[in-house]
Amino acid sequence: MTLPTDPAQNLAALIRCPSVTPAEGGALGALEGMLKPLGFSVQRPVFSEGGTPDIENLYARRSGNGPHLMFAGHTDVVPVGDEAAWTHPPFAAEIADGQMYGRGAVDMKGGIACFVAAVARHVAKNGGPKGSVSLLITGDEEGPAINGTTKLLDWAAAKGEKWDASIVGEPTNPDTLGDMIKTGRRGSLSGSVIVNGRQGHAAYPQLADNPVRGLISLVDALLHPVFDKGTKDFQPTNLEVTSIDVGNPATNVIPAKATATFNIRFNDTWDAESVQAEIHNRLDQAAGRKKYRPGKKTPVDYELVWRDRPSHVFLTRDDKLIDTLSSSVKAVVGKTPALSTSGGTSDARFIKDYCPVVEFGLVGKTMHMVDERVALADLETLTQIYERFIDDWFGQGLS
Repeated sequence: MTLPTDPAQNLAALIRCPSVTPAEGGALGALEGMLKPLGFSVQRPVFSEGGTPDIENLYARRSGNGPHLMFAGHTDVVPVGDEAAWTHPPFAAEIADGQMYGRGAVDMKGGIACFVAAVARHVAKNGGPKGSVSLLITGDEEGPAINGTTKLLDWAAAKGEKWDASIVGEPTNPDTLGDMIKTGRRGSLSGSVIVNGRQGHAAYPQLADNPVRGLISLVDALLHPVFDKGTKDFQPTNLEVTSIDVGNPATNVIPAKATATFNIRFNDTWDAESVQAEIHNRLDQAAGRKKYRPGKKTPVDYELVWRDRPSHVFLTRDDKLIDTLSSSVKAVVGKTPALSTSGGTSDARFIKDYCPVVEFGLVGKTMHMVDERVALADLETLTQIYERFIDDWFGQGLS
């Protein structure tokens, strides 16, 4: 029986599956085919929720006596964009100049391919780890993230699954393999400020109320002053206005409504509730002291609508997990990775509620881009790091 010990072959099989969210595209089937020869039991539950697409997911476990390590990730990928702009077809897994091209090469089919190869090598050498290994793989990370990891975790926990640690195989390294382990993430919260006015002719402003004037005041209050200066483990909290819209194609009409959409990434100075309260307070103060136009006596009429659910800030403090992974990286590439909480959110935000979690994967320079690609040498190196980690975390360290 041939085991999936070659990460490049594993990745090629996954890339050739066009699993653009929410399509499974054959990727979970390909992964199941790699895992069953390694002794994994595989289940592929489908989760649903009104107004969202059904999502197929995968949970695989190889059971043993000892601690339980979870590897988490996703086989869904973002759209390819302009396919004609790709140097190599996005789902062909073609190799050129030592690089494999394809959508998902680094984000994050490559990480999955390497972990499977690492487990396969460990099984070939040792017969299996002194404990349990599971893979929790969703098809919804690049989409709404509603019918994916969060429900898969609940489903598995309801069946009695418990984990001692988790690695998420997202591409965490900014420049070279071994640069960075993510040990936490800032919180994330999005919302919209809607200012209501009165539509009218631009030549007769006294008969109208221009909501843009009020919106400018409110947006300024969101941006100034800064929320904080950062903490020991996190960057400063940052709010970005991502859209301003009045839905008005006419140049001589004062609009009836103006909307600004924003996203805030907050550190451990705040939680979701306190940062929401701060934003409410800033808007209320700005609405009371600013007017639509000179001489108007009423405050800005606004609504604040929160979008989706917040992602909560977290920091992992598990010495065994972090130290073992750091030493595994150093043993293979010769440098100690930085521990970071930078960047956006990932499915680690759900996993943190079940067990300690860190993120470590490939170099992310080309993720979501045309010609996404990964160096074959990096696939081999990451596989060696994961294998070393499996050996050492389960107490079967290399001599």
